[in-house]
Amino acid sequence: MVQLKDGGTGDARAAAEEKGREGAARNAAAQKMTYAAAAAAALAVEMERDARVVALGEDLGRGGIFGQYRGLLERFGAERVIDTPISEATIAGAAVGMALTGLKPVVEMRVVDFALCAMDEIVNQAAKNRFMFGGQGRVPMVVRMPIGIWSASAAQHSQSLEAWFAHVPGLVVVCPATPEDNYALLRASLASGDPVAYLEHKELWGLEGDVDVDATVPIGRARIAREGRDLSIVSWSRTVHESLAAAHLLAAEGIDAEVIDLRTIWPWDRETVEASARRTGRVLVAHEAVQVAGFGAEIVATLAERGVGRVARIGAPRVPVGYSAPLEQVARVDAGKIAAAARGLMQA
Repeated sequence: MVQLKDGGTGDARAAAEEKGREGAARNAAAQKMTYAAAAAAALAVEMERDARVVALGEDLGRGGIFGQYRGLLERFGAERVIDTPISEATIAGAAVGMALTGLKPVVEMRVVDFALCAMDEIVNQAAKNRFMFGGQGRVPMVVRMPIGIWSASAAQHSQSLEAWFAHVPGLVVVCPATPEDNYALLRASLASGDPVAYLEHKELWGLEGDVDVDATVPIGRARIAREGRDLSIVSWSRTVHESLAAAHLLAAEGIDAEVIDLRTIWPWDRETVEASARRTGRVLVAHEAVQVAGFGAEIVATLAERGVGRVARIGAPRVPVGYSAPLEQVARVDAGKIAAAARGLMQA
């Protein structure tokens, strides 16, 4: 190994140069997009690539209520971008039939709260078909059900129900937190061949970020959003951004927090989370969903069973989300609350 004059090594210098080239190539491929535009772009790529991909739901003709289908009707026509009546059970049921006959439907439920009208089709038909018929039928459908608090939208439009879907055998559960992940994970979900509960956040649609259109993100692999040594904060969806803000607050106090974006709830990346936990010795799971029976309990229990460090969780109180701003804030899991929970874990 050749020693360099600056004290580095030839291997290290070569690795750094290679990393720089990879970064430059990535920057060249990256495009600035919103979370909504990234999803529309991903769907357009898959519809162009595969004629079996169709989209159906309410208001798709005008681009979707968040702009997540903008431009697709004009490009692909009404036979592939299908406006439907206001009946979630009909939409999901039709999509199951489409999937069983060879299509790859993308189902728009507008918000996860409305998907409760289609739970039989999602849970009893889509999720169980492959098992009940010995693999003869598969349901490669992606059900888009935006989760989370939607400002001033009250209790029936502000739920986070990812733990419900994680509890259902046969469903893949995806929760993208960034524009790039919304692009890559939507494509990965369409390629998975199984029914996917695809849970975008209602308050992330306008979030802008770089999107590498050549990047791939495998389902089931987490992302270390911030490296740290003192504790690990595990999160997903919009709460990832609150966790990063909390890590900034903690850093000012000398606490170095690692932040892990889980990306997918099922399957979830046990290896990355456990490795981080063994490095830091403490894990806080933070999510916007109600803490009682939330998916954070699954993560904490798994780590506890494996004897990995000290664990804690923070989620919303078990109350409906209020319409008024003060009541809504009670239900929000924000950076301040996450930082406070992290301080408590550090002192435990």
